[in-house]
Amino acid sequence: MDVLIPILTMGALGLILSAGLAIAYRKLKVEEDPKVVKISEALPQANCGACGYSGCRAFAEAVVKGEAETNGCPVGGEETIAKVAEIMGVKAGEVVKKTARIHCHGDTEAAKDRGLYLGITTCYAANLTGGNKQCPYGCLGFGDCVLACPFDAIQMGGDGLPVVDEKKCTACGKCVDACPRNIIELVPLAQNMLVFCRNLDKGAAPKKACKNACIGCGICARACPEAIIMENNLAKIKDYKKIDPEKIPAIEKCPTNAIGRLFKEDEG
Repeated sequence: MDVLIPILTMGALGLILSAGLAIAYRKLKVEEDPKVVKISEALPQANCGACGYSGCRAFAEAVVKGEAETNGCPVGGEETIAKVAEIMGVKAGEVVKKTARIHCHGDTEAAKDRGLYLGITTCYAANLTGGNKQCPYGCLGFGDCVLACPFDAIQMGGDGLPVVDEKKCTACGKCVDACPRNIIELVPLAQNMLVFCRNLDKGAAPKKACKNACIGCGICARACPEAIIMENNLAKIKDYKKIDPEKIPAIEKCPTNAIGRLFKEDEG
């Protein structure tokens, strides 16, 4: 009997507490919008942060709240965007397929070395000390972008520069964030003309460091002023769509090949 009373007492307390928790759960329960679940399930679950949110679930919640656009997931592509728009009962926004591009032609042959680099072999670390190349703007070649890409869309080429696989690239932007020299940019896949340099110096200095550097001569800008400008001694394509195909040969008279077509068979 002495043992039974404590057991019964504990059991009764357990039932009372359980009932209290059940009531509290019903009172405090936050009803989940079924659209959040549906959108989350429609997303690729890459959780890469390319949408600007911490993960696919967070993005789904933002879409339902009206804080994010239905076409905000670059990884899922048109099919995912269409599904999200359908769930939200709106028209899918126009999608411009983008890919990462490398603004540097300073490969192992073109870019001159400063000397033997003995530091930590990452672009971030090398950039803190100036790196192993004379050009202070070019690719450092240690592949931080490769490690950052969650889709295996970038590899280091044999010439010391990263190579982007357009078919695998989702334009998540991880490589852009990882590059300390800011030589990687997300551009429309259809954009075939590119400036292959980030050098802001002018005259002889850039060419001494890299034979493929932009020297700020302005030949390209004068050839097609409606599409190309000079900004801080560097050529910049302000509107790719305004490049007249007939002017491409004149643009590509660049003495260092710092601007030109990625795929010459596609235009001109």
